[in-house]
Order: sequence, then structure tokens, then C-alpha cells
Amino acid sequence: MAKKAIQKNQIVKLIVGAGQASPSPPVGPALGSKGVKSMDFCKEFNARTAHMTAGTPIPARITVRPDRSFHFELRTPATSWLLLNAAGVEKKKGKLKGANTPGTQIVGSVSLKHVYEIAKIKKTEPRLAGLSLEGLVKSILAQADTIGIEVKP
Repeated sequence: MAKKAIQKNQIVKLIVGAGQASPSPPVGPALGSKGVKSMDFCKEFNARTAHMTAGTPIPARITVRPDRSFHFELRTPATSWLLLNAAGVEKKKGKLKGANTPGTQIVGSVSLKHVYEIAKIKKTEPRLAGLSLEGLVKSILAQADTIGIEVKP
């Protein structure tokens, strides 16, 4: 008698623009290969991100169960994206880009108030809830330095 292979939950990580999920790549192929109907994900994702600014890159962590059902959790946008957006950096080829030579080139500046606001946004994420606000601010300051954002008091 053949034994059934024990199937585990599979995790798919995607970054999709808020309110812009569609079955086309990257969503369709990533979920289709796991046997999930991408249209179901797209409808739910777009409904959950309707209150956000359209196009904001939202990381989604999708857990696909062996019966092909799924659930997903949304995370906050990347810290670098939040910093570049707050600094008003212009898009190049449709994307926000930091400095080519970090440490010497400055592409924009933000105030310390912006850094604290970004830290508060990141604090809402469950995986970062254990960190202090001060620790998050230090991390964001380091990130700002690596992408060429100057922080002014």
C-alpha cells in the first residue's frame, strides 16, 4: 500500500501595488503554480488595500494550504520606499531610486519628524512590535544613510 506524502503549507511572498493586483505576472504565475486561483487573491487584496494610496508597494505573505485554500497577511511598505517617498525623490524608470554612491551622494532629505512617523508605521507590524521605538528610529536612520537620504533635525 502506497503511503500518501504529507503535504505542508507553502508560502509565497509577493510585493504588489496597493489596489493594483491582477492575474498577470507576477501574481498569476506565482499563485497558479501552487494551484490557487489568482483572481480570488486579487479581489481580496484589492479590497484590503483600497484605503491605501494606489501603487504603494505592499508586501504580502500568502500561505497556501494543501487543499489549495489560502490566507494572506499584509505588511508595511519597505523602509527605503517610505524614506524615498517622504524625501520626495523623483521616480526613475517608474521606480524610486536611492543614491548610486551612498555616503557621498545625497538624493534627498527628511526631517527627524518623518523618521519618527515611519517608525510608528513600522511598529504596527507584528514582527517588529517587540522592538522599541528608539531602536526602530536608529534602524531607519541607518537605512537613510545607506540610500543617500539626509536626516535634518
